[in-house]
Amino acid sequence: MNSKSNQLLIDLNEQLQFIDIEIDDKIKRCEKAIEIIIKGIEKLKKLFSKENFKNQEQEINFFKNIKPKFTSKLIFYNAVYKIETKKPYGGERIVKKYFNNELDKLKRYFDNNLDFYKYYRTGNCYLDYKYFIRGTFDIKLTLDSFYFEVDHDFSTSHDFKVAKILAHDLIQVYLEDELANLGRRLPKEKVQHNHNGKQCWTGSKVALIELIYALHSEGIFNNGTSDLKSVTEYFETIFEIDLGQYRRTFLEIRVRKSDRTKFLNSLKNKLITRMDKIDDDY
Repeated sequence: MNSKSNQLLIDLNEQLQFIDIEIDDKIKRCEKAIEIIIKGIEKLKKLFSKENFKNQEQEINFFKNIKPKFTSKLIFYNAVYKIETKKPYGGERIVKKYFNNELDKLKRYFDNNLDFYKYYRTGNCYLDYKYFIRGTFDIKLTLDSFYFEVDHDFSTSHDFKVAKILAHDLIQVYLEDELANLGRRLPKEKVQHNHNGKQCWTGSKVALIELIYALHSEGIFNNGTSDLKSVTEYFETIFEIDLGQYRRTFLEIRVRKSDRTKFLNSLKNKLITRMDKIDDDY
């Protein structure tokens, strides 16, 4: 069970890393991520349905350590989706206040569930038989109302709380990063009306990585002596963009089921169309 679920988690993480690079729009990125995670959880549920636990320890391990790693990602991306769709338009002060209010919500949940936070964070296990065994819920253990709506064959009273703890860590980092970046961002109008010759890459990061690999394969930099890392870092510098784990992204491009050179084919087709149009004009 552990090896199969770990592989599911690895596959899910790789897909999420890929869309984090491929989709720049935060809301669209969250929508795609949620779609992928739901499919991942469905696969985990099918795997779980075929499993016959030999003892309580195996069941506890699944609901305490395995399932929350999947559901926490769903909670995280859903939270970011709500944060971004509800984010107010306005100056830095208004947006900063909004993000701080979201951080306050995390703190309130922490305060309301302090006992379980301490139990989980300190690695305790003496109540695991109540928290992570199905059908053993105790109303006195501060249950989320969510528990009463879920599939009890695939849930315990507290696996969702563990997922929320993991998700809240990610949400807190996300909000703190957004607050730190507020002062560094130029207003959109300034970027659009910048006439100093600077060019911004507004395509997807995956498209740029595909282009870089193609140019490097052609050996057109320094008579073919430049290594891929140097070329990539050069493009990152001139476009002020972070391409992240570009080698992993290239692996994802390689295993596309169709149209592996999607961006290059699009470039070729649009250039030919432009040439044909010029020919027609003459």
